[in-house]
Amino acid sequence: MRNQISRRNLLTGAAALAPGYAVLSAQGSPLALAYIGTYSSPQGPEGSAGHGRGIYLYEMNPQTGELGQRELFATDANPSWLALNPDKTRLYSANEITNFDGSSGSVTAWSVHQSSGKLTSVSTVSSEGAGPAHLSVHPSGRYIFVANYAGGTVAVLPIEANGRLGRATDVKADQGSPGPKQPTSAPPGSFAISGHDHPHAHMVESDPTGRFVLAADLALDRIYIWRFDPDRGKLTASDPAWVSLPPGDGPRHFVFHPNGRWFYSLQEESSTLAAFDYDNGKLAAKQTLSTLAKGFAGTNFTSEVSISSSGRFLYAANRLHDTIAFFSIDASGRLAWIGEEWTRGDYPRSFSFDPTGRFLYCCNQRSDCVTCFRVNSETGALSFTGQYTPIGTPARIVFLR
Repeated sequence: MRNQISRRNLLTGAAALAPGYAVLSAQGSPLALAYIGTYSSPQGPEGSAGHGRGIYLYEMNPQTGELGQRELFATDANPSWLALNPDKTRLYSANEITNFDGSSGSVTAWSVHQSSGKLTSVSTVSSEGAGPAHLSVHPSGRYIFVANYAGGTVAVLPIEANGRLGRATDVKADQGSPGPKQPTSAPPGSFAISGHDHPHAHMVESDPTGRFVLAADLALDRIYIWRFDPDRGKLTASDPAWVSLPPGDGPRHFVFHPNGRWFYSLQEESSTLAAFDYDNGKLAAKQTLSTLAKGFAGTNFTSEVSISSSGRFLYAANRLHDTIAFFSIDASGRLAWIGEEWTRGDYPRSFSFDPTGRFLYCCNQRSDCVTCFRVNSETGALSFTGQYTPIGTPARIVFLR
């Protein structure tokens, strides 16, 4: 019997290929969409070439967690960190380069087509420092904060009414003497001694209220605390202006608990988590523990830290050891080790939860794949789904919906 193609099937197929097509499930509801930022320049991470080609758009199967590629938005500017604004009409990429306007990195604003997820570049401005490694959006949606790792600066970029980015309203250069190359709290036999040569701003983000902005400097072993003026886009040092981590430990990323009262800092070179109480711009240390299983010896670099939407579990990624460790969070905000899961890839740079919290996606930088894990909401444990998504040098995944 000969195959027959109806006019309706032809029209459906054509619509799927159209630039503004809506991504729908079989039931007609919008599917989950994710953007993956990659290293896409010959000058990629740690001096190696990036294998990615820009920002990729993927569709997620809500039953299996499988990712299917929809589009590529090509750029060779290393869009290694991505963030959406609060209403998800704009995506911002920190472009980890050093040759924009001479010796800076850059930040690009992309408009988001709500039904299809298609991106259109709106504007690109200087990040006011080389090698931006992280950016975040103020809760008001009016400003971008960007941390320039190679440049050792933090910048505030205004978002104009048309969605374009303006010139920086403030730039702060981290000042101080780098800590020792050997971390104070490293596991036995560790050679995780990079990064303590000059200031390296690694992450910047406001607290949940938007009134304070915190920034981690890996080389200075400090978390800076700034008051933020949303009318002028200015940062003013809080009192105290920073908290110190043990010398050489290297704070990289941090996360606020959903209740806004607890704060957790992840140290890259010591492979530790530090828990703090947080109150109105003030941090009070209360606990430090390893991200590695008891008895581990050797070199490891941590990368990402995140908390489940329930607020019950914290997750931290280990590079070289190539695991994601998970911890319970008790009623006082203290952590307890539960276990770890192999990432099924090499050098997990970051990970993210899907909007339902049922799946965790890990960007394995050196093995060119994203792996998917199912999250047990009762125990916090991760289980591999068997889903590998091939993608060159993945760095960051964020979900549109």
